[in-house]
Amino acid sequence: MASSSLTSFPCLSSLTIKPMAALTNPPRTKTPYELKKGQNRLFHKLPSGLKMEVIEQRRSKSERENPPLVFVHGSYHAAWCWAEHWLPFFSSSGFDSYAVSLLGQGESDEPLGTVAGTLQTHASDIADFIESNLGSSPPVLIGHSFGGLIVQYYLANIVNKQTLGTENAFPELSGVVLVCSVPPSGNSGLVLRYLFSKPVAAFKVTLSLAAKGFQKSIPLCRETFFSQAMDDQLVKCYQDLMIESSRMPLFDLRKLNASLPVPKPMENSTNVLVLGAKDDFIVDCEGLKETGWFYEVEPVCIEGVAHDMMLDCSWEKGAEVLLSWLCGLSKP
Repeated sequence: MASSSLTSFPCLSSLTIKPMAALTNPPRTKTPYELKKGQNRLFHKLPSGLKMEVIEQRRSKSERENPPLVFVHGSYHAAWCWAEHWLPFFSSSGFDSYAVSLLGQGESDEPLGTVAGTLQTHASDIADFIESNLGSSPPVLIGHSFGGLIVQYYLANIVNKQTLGTENAFPELSGVVLVCSVPPSGNSGLVLRYLFSKPVAAFKVTLSLAAKGFQKSIPLCRETFFSQAMDDQLVKCYQDLMIESSRMPLFDLRKLNASLPVPKPMENSTNVLVLGAKDDFIVDCEGLKETGWFYEVEPVCIEGVAHDMMLDCSWEKGAEVLLSWLCGLSKP
């Protein structure tokens, strides 16, 4: 069998153990994701005293002032999922880019308790990072999967500090992007639709995510997150990173579902892009339509990509659609 070079699988080189001196926090994972050229790992100290991992990649030279981008991952992922392809792509396109690891994920600290947080606490942590580091330049906030639900909660709770005179308001945003996002009503509707229309798919989704079956099966991991064309070695690479990344569940799902739907933003003037994947095994077409309807925008569904749009074989497709939308925001 012909051997493949590591350059054919860029993620494989990321599995090298990073020297501990390069981390400003004690490592939380056995194999910290090795950063690419131009990337830095920061640790933002939250009001609670806990530290949140942030991978940053500053922009290359740009003739115009673009808003910074802040990326929020979903379940079983961390900041690394954006650092693999999208951070290099958008920084080279003129955007300062930041990917956060929510508490209990990646190299971030773990809070007390059995779950990493709630919609409110996760959104507040992101707001604190933005307020502390990007206060003078409203960013575009980009969320994937359950990270998209966190971003929706953030959007619903933006208030004008000058008007209300409050200190705990969420900072303003230049835009919001929801990538294969869990819809505003949560994942209950998705599960019910699968149960009645695709019972085999419903079983697989439950086995893969709720029972963490994706961690033990490369075919199931591929079917859940990636396109069928993705090579076994690359799937195994990302599978290992997912297992390492999520030390705590993001939410208590029962409490989360009881709190939904997220509130609809009042007098929302923030531009919203709803981005979906045609081959998404988790968020179906109806879920994508629900999110678009809720924010009164036409969703964009990209052919030939799966749920993990930013890691998939054709990751450029989603990145290019997003870049075009961002360039539209930057026009005077």
